[in-house]
Amino acid sequence: MPAVLITGASRGIGAAAARRFAQAGFDLLLVARASTALEELASDLGTGERRVETAGLDLTAPAGIGPALEDLLSRGLEPQVVINNAGMAYTGALAEMPLERWQQLMQLNLTAVFQICQAVLPLLRRRGGGHIINVSSHAAHQAFPDWGAYCVSKAALVSLSRCLAAEERSHGIRVSTLTLGAVNTPLWDSETVHSSFDRRAMLDPERASEALLYLAQQPATQVVEDLTLMPAAGAL
Repeated sequence: MPAVLITGASRGIGAAAARRFAQAGFDLLLVARASTALEELASDLGTGERRVETAGLDLTAPAGIGPALEDLLSRGLEPQVVINNAGMAYTGALAEMPLERWQQLMQLNLTAVFQICQAVLPLLRRRGGGHIINVSSHAAHQAFPDWGAYCVSKAALVSLSRCLAAEERSHGIRVSTLTLGAVNTPLWDSETVHSSFDRRAMLDPERASEALLYLAQQPATQVVEDLTLMPAAGAL
């Protein structure tokens, strides 16, 4: 049975993806900071022959990522698919953004992805291949006032994905990005985001999870390098 590793799996796109991949027959390795919500989701999904392993992990704390992933990956499930979904946003002018917020956002949206990729690459190489999917945003390709740090982090994530794809292609490892417009998730309720967007016009997390499964189910002989999904109402 195939296995998938998903970060930010306790809510939003990550939780929807966990449910969708479980329905498709995947075993699950789930990572999130919210341990209680993660365990509740794992309890719901870990039925029958499906295995679910979890790691309560704060990806904004870089020192803990390596040991936690080493423990998670030692439990007998080897992911063929790795989905880097965890992320955060910050609204505010770059000129006034506190350095600690900048560092926190870059750690979660970019550096943690780098760390997770480093942790799983030896396993994927040993298996002879695999698929890394990084969840990006149309903000990677646009400049939105007061969203500068988020735009920068997602643009860097796109570049990281492309460079990783070029380096790992010879090992049979594919890298994709899922580029999303605004998705109606708890991100919009976080203390660092202040927005007046109409959430009813946003994408649904379930549609984003279906896009992730579509990317993951491409045959090993091909790769969708980037899939863009936008609300019909336009850029939000």
